[in-house]
Parts: sequence; structure tokens; C-alpha cells
Amino acid sequence: MKPQTATSNKVRAPLWGTGGLLACGLLACWMLAAGGCSPSSSGLASQSADSNEAAAGPAGAAAIVKEVVDGDTVVLEVAGRTERVRLIGIDTPEATGGFLPAECYGDEASAFTKSLLPPGTGVYLTRDTEARDRYNRLLAYVYRAGDGLFVNLDIAARGYGEALVIEPNTIYAEAFHAAAAAARGQGLGLWGACGSADVALQ
Repeated sequence: MKPQTATSNKVRAPLWGTGGLLACGLLACWMLAAGGCSPSSSGLASQSADSNEAAAGPAGAAAIVKEVVDGDTVVLEVAGRTERVRLIGIDTPEATGGFLPAECYGDEASAFTKSLLPPGTGVYLTRDTEARDRYNRLLAYVYRAGDGLFVNLDIAARGYGEALVIEPNTIYAEAFHAAAAAARGQGLGLWGACGSADVALQ
């Protein structure tokens, strides 16, 4: 699902409290994609001033996974509300059974995100500039609460999606592009199976 921008909410401000942005240093999160950035028990962000060490974790909204819709869209319970959430920075192939034509590796990408975020999983959400897209979905970076895994980035790093960075939501653009490029160079996931992104199933 490619569209993930809105036409308003352009002013950068936290959606949840005063710590709505990412907690990890850009390079640190990319290097630690498989292990993530571990959230502290308080959920407050901190960042090393003189190294690429991971921060203590994101200062964001706590949420619970209810359902994974496809590789880049999930349904979460946030502050007592059910919200459909679009993962910022990536685009996974379309799975079968959706509104758009199915694409190569779409079902695999959906299954991978489901394996990362089974129902009941606790997560933290942080945002970029825009709060929602034109479909009224929340736009968010998602961290798994148990181990701090940066889910959006892990999907790109393992070859289940391409980078899709749309202004003004560009805080981690460099990390997403680098992770996707590395996966493509190694022939991981869709890159090895399909040759490129956006390959329609016949």
C-alpha cells in the first residue's frame, strides 16, 4: 500500500506527549535492525552524544497488536481506541485477497510481519511530521516492546519491502534506503525471489 501521506499536519510536533520522535540514532538503529533498540522501563528516550550506541528506547505511545492487515499495515489498540496504522518508510508487496492486484512476495511479506507482531504483542509508536494519511490511518514507526525491535526497518533490512520515504516524513530516510539497498545487494527476500519490487502476479 503505497499512499501514506496527508495534505495537512505539516508542522512537526509530537502526536503523543512530548517525546513523539524516534529515540535511536539513525545509524545505530540501522546497524541494530535485527536486535532493535531496547526500550527502557520508563519508556523515555535517551541518546548518546558521542557514539553510535543505541538509545534506551522510544518515548512513544504504548499499544497492543490486534491484527496484521498486510506487510506494512497493522491494527493496534492505542489509548483504548482501535487504530489502523501504516508503517512509515517502507512499502511491501501487495498480498493476495486485498483491494489491489497481488504482487510477487506479498504473501511472504504479510506472513513475516505477522511473525514479528502476533496478536497481543506490546509495541511503542512514534511519529514523524504527519500524524495520518489520506485514509485516516496513523503513520508511525513501530518498536516491539519486548526487545525494542524497530519493525519498519527490520522489514526493509530482511528484504520484505522496499524503502518508501515520502516528504515530509523523512527522519529515517537514509536508514531505510540503506537497509533496502543492502538487502537488494544480498538478494534477500523479494529481491532474490522477484528480481525487483512491484512485480505483479500473473
